[in-house]
Amino acid sequence: MLKIFTTQLQGVFNRIGSSEEFAFEDAARLLAQAAVGDGRIYVHGVKEMKAVEAEATTGAEPLMSATLLSDLESYHDLTDTDRALIVSRFSSDEEAIITAKALKELGIEIVGISTVMEPSIESAEGVETLESLSDVHIDLKLKKPLIPGDDGERFGFPASMVALYVYHGLAFTLKEILEEQE
Repeated sequence: MLKIFTTQLQGVFNRIGSSEEFAFEDAARLLAQAAVGDGRIYVHGVKEMKAVEAEATTGAEPLMSATLLSDLESYHDLTDTDRALIVSRFSSDEEAIITAKALKELGIEIVGISTVMEPSIESAEGVETLESLSDVHIDLKLKKPLIPGDDGERFGFPASMVALYVYHGLAFTLKEILEEQE
C-alpha cells in the first residue's frame, strides 16, 4: 500500500510542478515585495494547514519576514506593504474565504494555496473562492484520496503534505528571487 501511496503522491507533485510553474514565480514575486520592503508576510493555514504556518514561522528554515496572521490584534494593523499567504484544503473553505475577503477589503495582496474543484459550484459565476479572491493562486491538485480500497472507497488524503510541498517550492522560488535582488 505504501508503494501505491508513494506513486500517487509523486503524481500529484509532478502535476503541480508542471502546471503551476508560473504561479510559483508570480506568488514568490508578490511575497518578495513584502520581504524586501518594510512589510511582513502574514501566514494563515486553515485546519490541517496549520502545518504550513509552523513551517513558515518556526521551521528549520523559516520564511523571511513571515509571521502568523493570528498574532495580529486587528487586521487594521496591516499596511499596504504587507502580503498574506492563505492555505486551505479546498478553495471553497469558508474560513479561508472570510479571511481573504477581510484582507482584500483592506487592500492586502494575497497568495492562496488550495485545491480548486471543477466543475462544481465553485465555477459558478459570482461564487467567491480562495482562488477568485487571491491575487495569485497555486492549485494543490488533490481532489480525492489517493488509494483505492477493496470496498471501492478511497483513502489517504495527504492535504497538508501536498501543501508543504507547495510551500517549500514557493519558499525556494522566493529565495532565488531575493538572491537575484542582491
